[in-house]
Amino acid sequence: MLEHRHRVVIVTPVYEDAPACATLLRHLGALFGKSLLVVAVDDGSPRAPLRLGDIPADAPDTCILRLRRNVGHQQAIATGLHFIAPQLQPHQRLILMDCDGEDAPASCSMLLAKLESHGDTAIAVAQRAKRSESLKFRAFYVAYKLLFRMSTGRAIDFGNFMVMTPRAAQTLAKSPWLGTHVAAAALASELPLLRVPVDRSTRYHGQSKMNFPKLVRHGMKAILVFSKDCRARAKGAFLLAAALCATLAGGVRVFDFTLPGIMPVIAGVAAVATVLAASMLWMAWLLEHRHKQLPDTSTAAYTGNTQAVLYTP
Repeated sequence: MLEHRHRVVIVTPVYEDAPACATLLRHLGALFGKSLLVVAVDDGSPRAPLRLGDIPADAPDTCILRLRRNVGHQQAIATGLHFIAPQLQPHQRLILMDCDGEDAPASCSMLLAKLESHGDTAIAVAQRAKRSESLKFRAFYVAYKLLFRMSTGRAIDFGNFMVMTPRAAQTLAKSPWLGTHVAAAALASELPLLRVPVDRSTRYHGQSKMNFPKLVRHGMKAILVFSKDCRARAKGAFLLAAALCATLAGGVRVFDFTLPGIMPVIAGVAAVATVLAASMLWMAWLLEHRHKQLPDTSTAAYTGNTQAVLYTP
């Protein structure tokens, strides 16, 4: 259980990845020793759930939070955060990270140092400076960031890897968006964020379970968090495009103003812009409709899915 000697607490989700988690724990044990508590959230792994026997002898103190059913990466992190946030003391720091090795343990110390050196910062996030994924993934990620910027007016260039103060953890735990998209929830919280350039490392074992359709859904969930901003921007873009079309049509009709060869192009661009803006408006409406159907995200709802809490001796 969490004790005063634990200066750092790490929450990491685990799904059918006990070997990678064991490797991570060995690296963390070498870095932090017994000043660290790791909360490993086993996300309902059906075939090979994380067990106490999987924890290496040189690992830091570890708590296995075993869930009854699989809820997905983001909700697993949210469950761990809801579990540990109320227990945090002012001198402790919380880290969220993946267990597959792509969030390098050595980067934890850098994020912690940056958080402490910027007194007004509540959360230090790992801004990806260099990625190790395929070209297809990186191309999608660039397109996703551009779409997010156009839809919400904000920039999202970080993931789940972050360090925060106890107060920030407790504030984030109250966010209704936490189980939808952790990074977007942190961005929407308006807590002071510090972006720290961090290179993405390589996986310890196996291949990523995240396929392209899952990546698309994950990206759309980030936009869902800002559905109201998305609707406002889409509405403005639609009205602007419609006004441009009306102005062009009115100018031609009233002043008989035509430029052969150019007007059809301008009119075509305006029409396409109107259709795109209308599509964005429709998407924003769907996102807001989806927002009304979000599941219960109270602490009781998260902890109610916990099957067992196991501590290393």
